[in-house]
Amino acid sequence: MKKDEIMNKVSGVFGNVSFKMKKHSPEILMAAGVAGVIVSAVMACKATLKVDAVMDETKEKMDKIHTAEENGTTEAGEDYSKEDAKKDTVIVYAQTGLQLAKTYAPAVAIGALSIASILASNNILRKRNVALTAAYTVLDTDFKNYRSRVIEKFGNEIDRELKYNVKAEKVSATEVDAETGKEKKVKKNAFVVNPSDVSGYARFFEKYTVDEDGNSILNPHWEPNNEYNIMFIKAQENYANDLLRAKKRLFLNDVYEMLGLPRTKAGQVVGWVYDKDNPVGDNYVDFGLYTDNLSYSDFANGLDPAILLDFNVDGNIWEMM
Repeated sequence: MKKDEIMNKVSGVFGNVSFKMKKHSPEILMAAGVAGVIVSAVMACKATLKVDAVMDETKEKMDKIHTAEENGTTEAGEDYSKEDAKKDTVIVYAQTGLQLAKTYAPAVAIGALSIASILASNNILRKRNVALTAAYTVLDTDFKNYRSRVIEKFGNEIDRELKYNVKAEKVSATEVDAETGKEKKVKKNAFVVNPSDVSGYARFFEKYTVDEDGNSILNPHWEPNNEYNIMFIKAQENYANDLLRAKKRLFLNDVYEMLGLPRTKAGQVVGWVYDKDNPVGDNYVDFGLYTDNLSYSDFANGLDPAILLDFNVDGNIWEMM
């Protein structure tokens, strides 16, 4: 193997290791900081065991100073005044302080480095979050601009069909005959939407909703009567707008809870901000509810009636406030 090839391989290995260390530097710094705090605590405890000897020596020196001050002479028979006692007391305390500082210095140094490591880890994560937020903002703006052009050229319905991959299908539904009062099976046109095709913030308002952990959650507000469901959703939308104007901010999870939907990780970050004079978003909450919005979510076990909701969140509230 040639020398250049060996150098290139070694350089590649070191470069890869360096990149991985940089990638995981927040975790490495945090782990080092936590370990350092523990080590500094242990060292401080060990240093404390040496304090008694230092304090005993100090007490012995101070006793000699007090005795010499009371007698007016030292053990060697030299004159000893109150001024001499004050000077010697200052010297003894200074020496004691220096000894204590030396005793605890290693523990204090490691503790300071540990705290600096933890702060550095937090600083790296904060900078990365800022960068991610900026990237998200650019993508969100580009997507909204793209959608506005689609709506302008093709209309809202085409935009909706493309965004959610909506398919029109014949589905079976149970209706009550107005004359006989009996239930009957009928075929009707419906929009079929697969849950995997909706956006990260969109949700189906239906009897059972699947949370982020894969658990099926019963919605306490859902009723078999679709007109009631739409009326309930519109009322909650009005209430959400009242809250937004009153509190000046509203998280998506707050809206999810109003509708009986499970909370999400993203929902505790994104939402709406209200600023009448300098709006940073739409300044209102829109559930994305269409008047004919009786969709059928396409699950593996068949078609379940559901109302598709897609919320016009402004973005990361923490960065907007």
